[in-house]
Amino acid sequence: MVIRRVLAPRIDFGALRRELGLPDGFPAAAQREADEAAHAPLPAAADRTDIPFVTVDPAASRDLDQAMHLGRRPGGGYRVRYAIADVATHVRPGGPLEEETWRRGQTVYLPDGNVPLHPHTLSEGAASLLPDVDRAAVLWTIDLDADGATVAVELERALVRSRAKLDYAGVQVAADTDRLPEPIALLPEIGALLTARGLRRGAINLPLPEQDVEPDGDGWRLVLRGPGPMEDHNAQISLLTGMAAADIMLAGRIGLLRTMPPPKPEAVARLRAAAAPLGVHWPDGVRVGEVLAGLDASQPRAAAFVDQAAELMRGAAYTAFDGELPGQPEHGGVAAAYAHVTAPLRRLADRYATEVCLALHEDRPVPQWARAALPRLPEVMASTDRTAGTATRGAIELAEAVLLEHRVGETFSAAVLDVDAPPNGQSKPGRIPGGTVALDDPPVRARCTGELPLGERVTVRLVTADPVERKVLFERS
Repeated sequence: MVIRRVLAPRIDFGALRRELGLPDGFPAAAQREADEAAHAPLPAAADRTDIPFVTVDPAASRDLDQAMHLGRRPGGGYRVRYAIADVATHVRPGGPLEEETWRRGQTVYLPDGNVPLHPHTLSEGAASLLPDVDRAAVLWTIDLDADGATVAVELERALVRSRAKLDYAGVQVAADTDRLPEPIALLPEIGALLTARGLRRGAINLPLPEQDVEPDGDGWRLVLRGPGPMEDHNAQISLLTGMAAADIMLAGRIGLLRTMPPPKPEAVARLRAAAAPLGVHWPDGVRVGEVLAGLDASQPRAAAFVDQAAELMRGAAYTAFDGELPGQPEHGGVAAAYAHVTAPLRRLADRYATEVCLALHEDRPVPQWARAALPRLPEVMASTDRTAGTATRGAIELAEAVLLEHRVGETFSAAVLDVDAPPNGQSKPGRIPGGTVALDDPPVRARCTGELPLGERVTVRLVTADPVERKVLFERS
């Protein structure tokens, strides 16, 4: 994991919240229902509190959706136990809290605090899989063979108790020093197997570091963070569960999938054509995902190649079905059918998809409240995905502009990640060329004008840094 921080002054994110129309509280009836649910006795369920689950999340998180325990199976292979917060036990169908969660769709994260899908009394309290307390969960038990292939899936409502709240940085240190706690000691082994299986079937992961804005005393810092190996391994458990859920729903001919078309052959051909000029070795017969997995995205030319590969990952959507199977059920990045079921505290769709899976697994009718929700969810999730994405981008753009506001006219070293493609491959008279550049220090990614050599380092001059417009612009010097 590589983290670079640059201190930014105090920033007011209130204008961004108002611009997006984000709510600053819950309606009284919805809050009252959540408070009552938080104090209600947990419903009867299988007692699995003897299993020593742990959670692995960012250090500051309290909305803990998932807890895991990994073990070996007698005779070979692995047993993955993945407990997911059972939000449906706390939210009454048809009530004011459910209505409000449909308005929100998902938790929106901003540097100065989140706008939660559920009131904090649930999302960071009674429904969250916090340590040392009994919690209602939906428990996935997935058996794998020695090669990581799924051989059996069980699903049940259960009472669970996490033993520890672990964070990514601490888990990575423990893995590097061979001191992982027993519940996740097998995570590197299982994660590597699942990653390898995904690459063989054609999965694609874009290994670009992410920008983030974090509090730092009275101010904020801009962070460039690349995922560590343990974070990637942890993500594989969620992907495994999502694929198991998709298989259940496809077999039952009802559900909600997370879909994306597979990369188009012509897009792959364009990416392959860009490989050699960027110094990326792409042997015949090697899949896109395998090429990307071998790159160091901290290097400018590799980062430019990864940025070009993002063009393959277009068209993600939620696809509901009931009776007739979808014509294209797979997610191109996963290279398999896949569903969102592992983050119901933060994502509306997961609650309903999980309820469908439970009913199908138990060979009983899908509850009408869940069935009726399916065709409405894609539009709601698409709309709130846009809002969440705009919030994330807006916060970063605001931090960049504030950070650079007093440095207009200065020059910086930057890597060229992307270059504008002229319409129809032909430049027009008067067209201003440009593209996207990434600075190392401060870790800013922004628009730059001028003739830019893809994948190379250039010197750029800052010409605009406007916090009101959240705009940063460079020109090649």
